[in-house]
Amino acid sequence: MSGRQYLKNQLPVIFINLLGMLALALFLTAGGNGVHTVLFVLGVWLIILVSCLLLFYYSRKKHLDKLLDMAEKLDERYLLPEIMQEPERADEQVFYQIMKMSEKSMLEHIGEIQRERQEYKEYIEQWIHEVKTPITAMKLICENNRCSFTRELMAELENISRFTEQALYYARSEHTEKDYSVREIRLSDVVHGAIADNKYLLRQNNVTVTAENVEYSVYSDDKWLRFILDQLISNAVKYRTGQPVLHFSAVKENDSVILSVADNGMGIPESDLPRIFEKGFTGQNGRTIHSSTGIGLYLCRRLCDKLGIGISAGSGGEGATISLSFHINDFVTGVQG
Repeated sequence: MSGRQYLKNQLPVIFINLLGMLALALFLTAGGNGVHTVLFVLGVWLIILVSCLLLFYYSRKKHLDKLLDMAEKLDERYLLPEIMQEPERADEQVFYQIMKMSEKSMLEHIGEIQRERQEYKEYIEQWIHEVKTPITAMKLICENNRCSFTRELMAELENISRFTEQALYYARSEHTEKDYSVREIRLSDVVHGAIADNKYLLRQNNVTVTAENVEYSVYSDDKWLRFILDQLISNAVKYRTGQPVLHFSAVKENDSVILSVADNGMGIPESDLPRIFEKGFTGQNGRTIHSSTGIGLYLCRRLCDKLGIGISAGSGGEGATISLSFHINDFVTGVQG
């Protein structure tokens, strides 16, 4: 609350007091009082008026600043009436009731939206589980009738399966704690599992895959980590140039194990690096590869945040490297040992 705005709001009070002072001065003068007496009385009145205005201003400012501070600390600011004390002034009680009504309306609206989101999420999950059945059946048919055509078809089925998994993980990424199981896993098992998941895609695009020093053990969720690697493999193939090469390597640094996924593709422009994990961001390469959605790396970052895995990207002009950092918990390691 600014002092200028406060004075503007108090103009009627000041004007009434000035009229009262003028009337009192005329009355005292008509009663035969001297000028000094009249000025003294008016001075006392003015001092009392200014003191009251200042006292009221600072008390109201303190109260309003406290409310603003409480509102800034709240994540859901529409819940402010729940932590406010009910005011004593009649005009403030009216505004307090209005805020309570607004809060109730907002909570009802939020509840309705949450129910709709939950129903939509359940529908998406059910649809994905149902569509997996014909995908699996088509894979079996292709496996039993191997030829050049079915191998190409298997690569496309892997893409379809990856997209359905992406939609499923996107729907579940908000509440990953309900679906993950953190345990000790070997990076080599996860890496080789992800390679096997994409074998037809890698074979169709003649990708050379190498793995080095990936025998470290970390604590994470096997399924979610494999999904992250699937997205990185898909990106490496999508942004390939020339003879594609994909290299997995791991190294232990201080209290972390860092798994790196490097390719020799188009690379990531330096100007795009700070934003590649943003939702929907496709960058300069995405304008060349029109199938880019900007969802894959966003999901990787989101899932890594949930699992406590650090993720970073680097590019040296040719190719790109995505690094996953797994923190080593000495206490857990000691207990397991």
